[in-house]
Amino acid sequence: MNRKGIRMDKMIDHIGIAVRDIEGSKAFYINVLGGTFIDHYISEAPGVESEVAVLHVNGLQTELLAPTSNATSPIARFIKQKGKGVHHIAYRVHNLDEALKELEEQGIRVLDHTRRINKHGRRLIYLNPADTEGTIIEYCDYPE
Repeated sequence: MNRKGIRMDKMIDHIGIAVRDIEGSKAFYINVLGGTFIDHYISEAPGVESEVAVLHVNGLQTELLAPTSNATSPIARFIKQKGKGVHHIAYRVHNLDEALKELEEQGIRVLDHTRRINKHGRRLIYLNPADTEGTIIEYCDYPE
């Protein structure tokens, strides 16, 4: 909660989808769902190791995530354990640092090793799924 005792507003920023085949999945989101292709990049950062395709579908951003390493990619582990599908939901917050303080006050843990800045300047961190009823949740902001 902020100084006035009001919890920070959150809004869905994007949904991350674990896939095995970026190109085939891209085709579905573009041709069937009417999405618009935005970007495609590879992140080889330790603990990330993923190929990412970013699309907009009717104003909502979707990130398709495919593993680049079956040995170390968290997306590869996710697909092995749960199969393809929704990997995470990202909520945009006004200020990530303040949101982290709010989470701490509420006893919600984060996965510190996931904190990073992506290629588009989005600061992000994942909450501990043990504290989110098993859902992988990302908090993010876009500092200026």
